[in-house]
Amino acid sequence: MTETEKALRETFRNMNADHAQQIRDAYYKAVEGLQTLSDMLELADAEMPVPTNELLIGEHLLACEAMTTMRKSELGRVL
Repeated sequence: MTETEKALRETFRNMNADHAQQIRDAYYKAVEGLQTLSDMLELADAEMPVPTNELLIGEHLLACEAMTTMRKSELGRVL
């Protein structure tokens, strides 16, 4: 366990339970939303009858990048 993770755990232990739950809910909603967005952009790009100059797949890749960044967060391990 890293020092950051220890500090986050302690912070959440001392936090108002309602606030902690709101943060937990928002975190998981954000991660789920990014996954859904990524999947939908990829599907929409594949279904386009005319090439979109990679506009949708480019946005899909940005959503994937955001998910990768979220995985680096130690918050997910704490929640």
